[in-house]
Amino acid sequence: MIRQVLYPTPDEWPALTQRPVQQLAAIEPAIQAIFERVKAEGDAGLRALTEKFDGVLLNNFWVTENEITAATGFVAPELQIAIQKAAQNIKAFHEQQREPSRRIETVNGVTCWRKSVPIDKVGLYIPGGSAPLFSTLLMLGIPAQLAGCRNIILCTPPAKDGSVHPAILYTAGLLGITKIVKVGGAQAVAALAFGTESIPAVHKIFGPGNQYVTVAKQLVGKLGVAIDMPAGPSEVLVMADATANPAFVAADLLSQAEHGPDSQVVLLSESVDFVTQVEAELEVQLKVLPRREVAQKALNNSLGVVLPSVDQMLAFSDLYAPEHLILAVENYEQVAEKVTNAGSVFLGNYSSESFGDYASGTNHTLPTNGFARAYSGVSLDSFVKKITFQEISAAGLQQLGKTVETMAAAEGLDAHKNAVSIRLKQLESL
Repeated sequence: MIRQVLYPTPDEWPALTQRPVQQLAAIEPAIQAIFERVKAEGDAGLRALTEKFDGVLLNNFWVTENEITAATGFVAPELQIAIQKAAQNIKAFHEQQREPSRRIETVNGVTCWRKSVPIDKVGLYIPGGSAPLFSTLLMLGIPAQLAGCRNIILCTPPAKDGSVHPAILYTAGLLGITKIVKVGGAQAVAALAFGTESIPAVHKIFGPGNQYVTVAKQLVGKLGVAIDMPAGPSEVLVMADATANPAFVAADLLSQAEHGPDSQVVLLSESVDFVTQVEAELEVQLKVLPRREVAQKALNNSLGVVLPSVDQMLAFSDLYAPEHLILAVENYEQVAEKVTNAGSVFLGNYSSESFGDYASGTNHTLPTNGFARAYSGVSLDSFVKKITFQEISAAGLQQLGKTVETMAAAEGLDAHKNAVSIRLKQLESL
């Protein structure tokens, strides 16, 4: 079921923490061809690509107001209530991330401050199809609006009848997002990056997708269009001791495994018996999952690692740097304080990773593939730029001028020095 590794030494850990290699470079030529067609042909190119990949010929890419309004009738009332509750929690959590601008006088007459300014144009990519990720629209749309982004363009692929999944439209309507484009895949990334006659280019692109969307985002990132973060298959690492519930742990592993065959799940435990109990639970729970074949493939590439202590488990986890980390251990609060590399952490036996995916309030757009060593998940900060300001008064010029002159001269940048010297001389003449 999952590969067991018993008491590996720290020298063996780096090999165990390697993710399966993604052969994405092979599809770059296809993505480049899509980019060139969209740049050259604009809307006509998009129309042809949408017909080719989505099986529908669209006269108009934009979702109408009537379509957004009508979507409510196709979303079950209990789902509407669930989406509303999740939206409230996500908004409450992200609102607290605002940073006030604070002025600091570093020396007398020298005042510095930093201000958060919203990114003017952002593009949100939301996958559709059999698993429309309306939850991701909440995770991206809410902080974009809280940040004050003036232009939010939502791209999502159409069904073969030209419609967009009603749950996505309902969520967009709830958030007040009205600029919705029926375009998916790499061609949607191209439209957002380069613009067409009808679709404006944006400054930053957010959202998950298949390998074509992932590579397309990586390529536009090299062309000067910002993206949220490097993306890869979903992953979870569970640290479990004798206080953990094997059925809970198995359920958490499966909830991640069902994302896709390239998802990775890792179980760390102090006990071989516990890993065996979890494997038995996996067998039982897997049988009733509609996506069991997908989950099974993911489990085949996953690990159950037995280590002698919680401290060693934590060290292994920090090396792995998981997207999601579940601490099903007795002293989880103390252990959580020591975590240095993780996208999002879930504490205790009742904190299923599913809560973070949907409704607890934290953002589920998180770094994968070890990028949690250096990247954060999406937050309010992702939708703003931090601009610094400084004001130098006459007193500040006199206080700090000599310091700048000396440093500029030492670097051989005489024009830098002169820009200060000319001002000091003018002050001296007064």
